[in-house]
Amino acid sequence: MTTVGHAHARGVVTLTLDAPRHRNALSAALVADLAAALAGCAGDDGVRAVVLTHTGTAFSAGADLRDPPAPDALAALLRQIVELPRPVIARVTGHARAGGLGLLAACDIAAASTTATFAFTEVRIGVAPALISLPLLPRTDPRALARHFLTGERFDAAEATRMGLLTAYGDDVDAVLEPVLDGVRRASPQALAATKRLLTARVLESFDRDAAGLTALSARLFSSADAREGMTAFLERRDPQWVV
Repeated sequence: MTTVGHAHARGVVTLTLDAPRHRNALSAALVADLAAALAGCAGDDGVRAVVLTHTGTAFSAGADLRDPPAPDALAALLRQIVELPRPVIARVTGHARAGGLGLLAACDIAAASTTATFAFTEVRIGVAPALISLPLLPRTDPRALARHFLTGERFDAAEATRMGLLTAYGDDVDAVLEPVLDGVRRASPQALAATKRLLTARVLESFDRDAAGLTALSARLFSSADAREGMTAFLERRDPQWVV
């Protein structure tokens, strides 16, 4: 059973992360399903743009600790979103954590409701936001990113917009996105693809330069003693041993 829903209306494909029991965590299966769905969009001339959204109360809780994707598969998925020759637009009405924020950063436009919350929780389980830094570092405010990377604090949609993680937010995310979708429907497919290449050039430079090293770093950290303790503590709903 697929973990990603698919709908098509007036040139816009909506891909829906659909594993709500697991808070749409990035499992190996979900990453593979989303990659396959995006590949289908890339090869369909009838697709003008892609909206990435979710079921349930979480956009994505980050890596699935019980069935994590291989680091190179996650890096490939993020790059696939950046390279897709159609705009990818995130629509968030729930919580986004850790690797889920990498999906947001890879998207060209991201909008959220005022009920959404965000956190880079990697440091709290003994790892680092390594792979997701590939799209994040070129697109977000470095001072804000330093605070949130280093502390794992929860923050709201207003802060996410200020730092560049989101494009916009509002009480009704669909109202926020209405002019965006109207705009891409009025745009030439050729012009959209060429303009996206201009906008993503610096992001792709970071992938070319750093993806291999960060993939190795992610694998090393996830196999460490700190990560084992952090993930065990998370699953047991207790503080890890290093908390003072």
